[in-house]
Amino acid sequence: MKERLEGLYQAYNRREFVHPDPLELLYEYDDPRDQEIVGLLAACLAYGRVTQILASIRTVLNGMDRAAGVSPRAFLERASPHELVEMFGGFRHRFTPGREVSSLLLGIKRAIETRGSLEELFAGGLDRDDDSILPALAAFVGRLRDLAGGSAACPSLLSSPADGSACKRLNLYLRWMARRDAVDPGPWRAVSPALLIVPLDTHLFRIAGMLRLTARRQPNLKTAVDVTRAFARVCPEDPVRYDFSLTRLGINPSLGAPSAQARLAYLPSRRAR
Repeated sequence: MKERLEGLYQAYNRREFVHPDPLELLYEYDDPRDQEIVGLLAACLAYGRVTQILASIRTVLNGMDRAAGVSPRAFLERASPHELVEMFGGFRHRFTPGREVSSLLLGIKRAIETRGSLEELFAGGLDRDDDSILPALAAFVGRLRDLAGGSAACPSLLSSPADGSACKRLNLYLRWMARRDAVDPGPWRAVSPALLIVPLDTHLFRIAGMLRLTARRQPNLKTAVDVTRAFARVCPEDPVRYDFSLTRLGINPSLGAPSAQARLAYLPSRRAR
């Protein structure tokens, strides 16, 4: 299984296959302090049609004065809460109104003011005895919700494992932040890739079922943990290593769904050992 998965990783874990994906927007920033902000914003808005996702994220980034040469970090450091509300009052991305984006950005701003960075805010919830990132993620979301104005401040953007959510978008964010390779920029150092949980979307859920990595019928948190454990038996130091290359087979239009089925056909259809 590892040899076959590594084959897919070497073939498709490349930047040329990233588009269309919100991850591509992080590549426009070199400073880790900007990457963590743009990454959280991009991951939180990553639901719906990908073209609309990319357009919505760019709308927010353009509103943050990037055209004037101000970085996202510098913008948040100088912006007032009132300015954030005014700037995004007319914004909407599917179920997410502008006030939620303003609240999220306010929470990020306050996290920077109190902890120095989002990485430091997250690191405050890490415990050496944890066997996954989920307890730290729940603590991170709880703190960020408080800083944003309470649990009702941005309900469509911040999910938590404490609520039973699979947290696909936030686990995607953590993959971007904690892993460093040709695709994931990995600006954080406080989080070990070994603790990550797969960002279980419909594409990976379908593929995991084909490979018999899980017998569960719903793409929920228990299934995400189940699939992660299966991958951990193959690559314990980096269980989400194969997430990008596997999901490209169902997302990237240049690869195509029929050929995706063919590429998966040579993988063993049994639980990873």
